[in-house]
Amino acid sequence: MIARFLARRALLSLVTLGILSVIVFLGGQLLPGDVGRAVLGPLADARAVALFNHQVGVDRPLAVQYWDWITHFSRGDMGRSFTFRAPVAPFIGQALVNSLKLAGLASALRVGQWSDRALVLLGQSLGVVPEFISSIVLILVFGVWLHWLPMSADWPEGAGPLTQLRYLILPSLPLVLVFFGYIARVARAGTVEALDADYTRTAILKGLPMSTVMRRHVLRNALLPTITVVASLLGYLAGGLVVIETLFHYRGIGALIYSAARAKDFPMLEAGVLTVGAVYAIASVLADLLSAVLNPRLRAARA
Repeated sequence: MIARFLARRALLSLVTLGILSVIVFLGGQLLPGDVGRAVLGPLADARAVALFNHQVGVDRPLAVQYWDWITHFSRGDMGRSFTFRAPVAPFIGQALVNSLKLAGLASALRVGQWSDRALVLLGQSLGVVPEFISSIVLILVFGVWLHWLPMSADWPEGAGPLTQLRYLILPSLPLVLVFFGYIARVARAGTVEALDADYTRTAILKGLPMSTVMRRHVLRNALLPTITVVASLLGYLAGGLVVIETLFHYRGIGALIYSAARAKDFPMLEAGVLTVGAVYAIASVLADLLSAVLNPRLRAARA
């Protein structure tokens, strides 16, 4: 049953990524400007621009360009960057690792401690504040006025893990304030609903220990909406942090995609967006799988 479920979800994810590949490819073609002009500069000779466009293949029909790109991508070849004249894969891999570092630190920051509860409470109050506003406020308070933390996440070359951690604390705080305050609200709402459900009252009236009721009935059902929210936020944390990565000069995949779009670096742009889409797809499949494991009714319905 689980194998069939995973096969269907994997097939659906592949279809979704295929549609995304078409959208991002066509969207890249709509960006203003000329590829050769963007790479070689505004003073480059027109013949040099035309030669560059021919060498990288952007003067071919769109269908040919898309098929060439997607067939190479499906084999693990992300192509070569127009801007850096180098394979795209190492840039995408390093940027994704950097974004996951930031997301991981935000997830683990003082979990279960009094400061974590204070941050969640503050996050519930500041959940409607955009990240760029909270980021600017935090930079002013902890970077400019108190001088406690670096204002940039661009650590020195060769910095150790502890040094990197110090540079990442300030960029991670806006994520804690906004996203994990939202997760706390969803988890609390799910728990309250599960505690008030008929099956919970029935289990209590049967004389089951409260620990058993919480483990088998309350938590299993309360976690379902939280798992879905966490899966969607994981994809966002992996690739949607353009504002935070730009403000803190952080070399994450969101900033990389933004720079590629500005430079009309199609291989970098397309590979970055599809990588983030793959993270979303994997997180969604894992969330559905975990929900099916926790709730037998979902397994029966999907069977």
